[in-house]
Amino acid sequence: MNPLKKLFKHTFIYGMATVLPRMLSFLLLPLYTEVLETAGFGEVSIIFSWFAIFNVVLAYGMETAFFRFYSNAVDKAKVVSTSLITIGSSTFLFLLLALSFQDSMAKLTNIDAKYIQYAIYILALDALVIIPFAWLRANEAPMRYALVKMANVVLNFGLNILFLLVLPKMAVPGSDAVWNMLYRPDFEISYIFIANLIASGSSLLLMSDVYFKSSYRFDRLMWKKMMKYAFPVLIAGLAYSVNEVFDKIMLSYLLPANIADSEIGKYAGCYRLAMFMTLFATAFRMGIEPFFFSHSSAENPQRTYAQITNYFVVFGSIILLGVVVFADTLKVLLVRNEDYWEAMPVVPMIVLASFCLGIYHNLSVWYKVTDRTKVGAYISIVGAVLTIIINYAFIPLYGYMASAVATLVAYAVMMLLSFSIGQRYYPIPYDLRKILFYLLVSIGFSVLSFYVFDRNLIVGIVLLLLYLGLVYSQERVKLKQLFVKK
Repeated sequence: MNPLKKLFKHTFIYGMATVLPRMLSFLLLPLYTEVLETAGFGEVSIIFSWFAIFNVVLAYGMETAFFRFYSNAVDKAKVVSTSLITIGSSTFLFLLLALSFQDSMAKLTNIDAKYIQYAIYILALDALVIIPFAWLRANEAPMRYALVKMANVVLNFGLNILFLLVLPKMAVPGSDAVWNMLYRPDFEISYIFIANLIASGSSLLLMSDVYFKSSYRFDRLMWKKMMKYAFPVLIAGLAYSVNEVFDKIMLSYLLPANIADSEIGKYAGCYRLAMFMTLFATAFRMGIEPFFFSHSSAENPQRTYAQITNYFVVFGSIILLGVVVFADTLKVLLVRNEDYWEAMPVVPMIVLASFCLGIYHNLSVWYKVTDRTKVGAYISIVGAVLTIIINYAFIPLYGYMASAVATLVAYAVMMLLSFSIGQRYYPIPYDLRKILFYLLVSIGFSVLSFYVFDRNLIVGIVLLLLYLGLVYSQERVKLKQLFVKK
């Protein structure tokens, strides 16, 4: 099979599997914004922001290290067993310490103590499936990967519906029915995390055979090499998490306490409208990461990497313009409570920021295949520093608008740094003229639609159709070669 066709096939399957959990944000956003006030949704958003940071800490780059060593290993079983022992041991240690000092963790993270145990158990369960899922991807088993992810999504979504919609309607005061035993009033946020906990447990159960089949041989020398490779990935992951979620945490500390949760809720609600771009970029990344390593020794891999980035920019630019054009339609569908709509001006900036991040992930191939992950960590640190400085300096003056600008600036700078440094160490023949053309035209049309014509839907649709026609006229031959079988 043509390597690019294989890439897009796996990108679609892995992407759907990875996108589906994130699709929960879409599926549940109307429910959460309808059931929870802006302050309640803000509190949930802060907790999930901490989840993102702790997930990176508990993974500490082992997933990427696993791909790197598994793909070239003669004894692949030893890589699997060493990785499982490492992740299992660190997760047990985290569980022991976190439960012992849960009150301190609650104070440190500004999370209500009644939610902290849910968070600890969810984080532990999610950490334990990191290597099993990586094993599936490394062995090109996308269908099973997708099925397990889909099961998690379906269960999580169903439990949210049960807890937040069904139970309140079915529970009858004074009755001994089972609904009354399950239902507790004013328990919505706890129900959300109980649903997550059960879904995470189900994923571990479905992937437990990877643990049972392992020989559990620990290779100390390999472990040292893996940890050396993984540490810069951990630093980069932490920096990335800071760029992605730390704005909400900083808003909770820098805004007045009486409005912080409400403002975060508005920002987080409208921020999720940019999830279309995030989902696309994540799906693409899930497909290309194993592809980068498996084709690094092929003949002229740089040419293939350049083509991949070109395709990403083409599709991403369409999504950028599409989300901006239909932003008002999406807010009605996904953010049911008008109290949240005040934060709509952040949407174009967050969508563009996510696009820049997606391009950055495509450009990151150079430091992954040349084992220069330290440089990737440094680039991410630059982005994190920019995020913290801009948020700290301007949140007191401009609130969540400062956070949106900080996100865009950080990802744009990371993208530019990765390109400029990467071309020195691992030159890739990107078609810069084409990339810049699509990027700038898409941004220009987005600005016209959202700001100049004040989100006029008719004007926006005309601009989108013009752009689609432009893309088709330029790319129709290559796209037919890629997707149409002869």
